[in-house]
Amino acid sequence: MSLANLYQKFLNTIRRVDFLAPLALRLYLAPVFWVSGMNKVYGFQGTVAWFGNPDWGLGLPLPALMAFLATATEVAGALMLLFGFGTRLISIPLLLTMLVAIVKVHWANGWQAIADPMSAFASSHLGPFQFEDASAAIDRLDKIRSLLKEHGNYSWLTGEGSVSILNNGIEFAATYLVMLLALIYLGGGRFVSADYWLGRRTGIVGT
Repeated sequence: MSLANLYQKFLNTIRRVDFLAPLALRLYLAPVFWVSGMNKVYGFQGTVAWFGNPDWGLGLPLPALMAFLATATEVAGALMLLFGFGTRLISIPLLLTMLVAIVKVHWANGWQAIADPMSAFASSHLGPFQFEDASAAIDRLDKIRSLLKEHGNYSWLTGEGSVSILNNGIEFAATYLVMLLALIYLGGGRFVSADYWLGRRTGIVGT
């Protein structure tokens, strides 16, 4: 059997479980947006203030409306992703919320979500590209480590992992954006989404 035939056999085999990829994306993203949306629900007035304030917030127009739309998109989006209902459609506004988060919230902090001095993105330059670096967060991390070594049981505190500090860069939001972009093209997946069964019933392709 030729390599081409072997490869074709491999492709035919994995197509039988091609629903696993969109299912995994949906189950990963659903709790992310549920937690984010419910935090906005429980602190809605604070969310509105943050959306509207130009000094310490996002400085968006119509902050109450924007906060409501973001909250509703995330809560409804989490449920729709969980059940695979309207997967392609809901992924679009969720993707837009990630774009806003990247540009308005995380962009000034560069790429890293968690400060890592060993990462290539710890530097403000990577080849011809220039980024906001994580130097300020890394400086705080070094200070935390020195304080813990001096005043705490550092070996016990770091027994299950090293001390870390958030840098609040675009990394996580960009990752979610890429996952949502994939769902726009993949759909909810065969067998394990409401879209698939509605598509079979109505004749509209839903996956």
